[in-house]
Amino acid sequence: MTLQPSAPPEFSVLIVNYNGGAYVQDALDSLSRQTFRDFEVILIDNASTDGSVDKLDTRDLPGFVLLAESENHGYAGGMNRAAARARGRWLVGLNPDAVADAAWLGEIHAGLKRHPTTSMFASAQYDRADPGILDGAGDAYLVFGMPWRGGFGRPASELPGEGECFSPCGAGGVFGRDVFHAHGGFDESYFCFCEDVDLGFRLRLAGETCVFLPKAVIHHVGGGLSGRASDFSIYHGSRNRIWTYAKDMPAPLFWITLPGHAALSAYILVRGVMTGRVRQTWRGMWDGVLGAAEMRRKGRQSRKHMRVPLWHLARAMAWNPFRMSQRKVHVRELADLAPISGSSASKAL
Repeated sequence: MTLQPSAPPEFSVLIVNYNGGAYVQDALDSLSRQTFRDFEVILIDNASTDGSVDKLDTRDLPGFVLLAESENHGYAGGMNRAAARARGRWLVGLNPDAVADAAWLGEIHAGLKRHPTTSMFASAQYDRADPGILDGAGDAYLVFGMPWRGGFGRPASELPGEGECFSPCGAGGVFGRDVFHAHGGFDESYFCFCEDVDLGFRLRLAGETCVFLPKAVIHHVGGGLSGRASDFSIYHGSRNRIWTYAKDMPAPLFWITLPGHAALSAYILVRGVMTGRVRQTWRGMWDGVLGAAEMRRKGRQSRKHMRVPLWHLARAMAWNPFRMSQRKVHVRELADLAPISGSSASKAL
């Protein structure tokens, strides 16, 4: 008798690990408790040296694949390799230093039903150490080229309702698999940091929107592996912020906002001097500027074939720098959304 392959699951939960220690098992345990069971887990290990994937208990997961790599591909490269093995209709990211509420995937599934033409979703993120503090409510993007995790460090009482955010945070982001692959997945030159904003921006240019789901909850350490203010995170965040602005911003908005981008970058550099973090901030910004022309060329096709009106894209961004500086949430009511006809979501899914 020939065995027929099992039907693809609804979700492929992708976890990229690098020396995640005990966090990894906690993340898997939270997935074992999911009330929605139509999913698989693909854990890619980027050549960890701490034994964090050596003795994992995966017995209660409906499906599990471990990809043990011999080199560190970064978050972007790791996610792409995991996505290439995924069978699910939807790709769901979960950071190894995050745990999901038992209803997490169920709430995402319900959100998909409410928004059948949407191709990307963001989870509600709480600080794992203090549930009274937000870790994020989707990623926000200032029109002057500055991304931030909306609501990071803000009181949990500021959690917004269901609405539109600029893009998903990778810690709990959801992407349609076909749309993800059609747009090339994550840009591996980023290695990590801002690669989720870049992908979200490219999907925005293609006419997609992102819905924030406040009931799809994860609890995230945030910097549990790389450090919230480590040299590594400051360098990559500073460099990749400039790369995303150069790569994805359409020309009319780019030239209008470039003076504001330069002014805010100078402010960030001065703040780095005051906080003792100027060396890695400057190094990241310098490398970002050096690579900006190449990134601009790299993003040319996405900008050239932009399928969303410029005003609609600008409307999805924040315009108040003080909102960014205070890391406030930036989620707009769904009633304000105007559907984009012919978006790739409706064609690809």
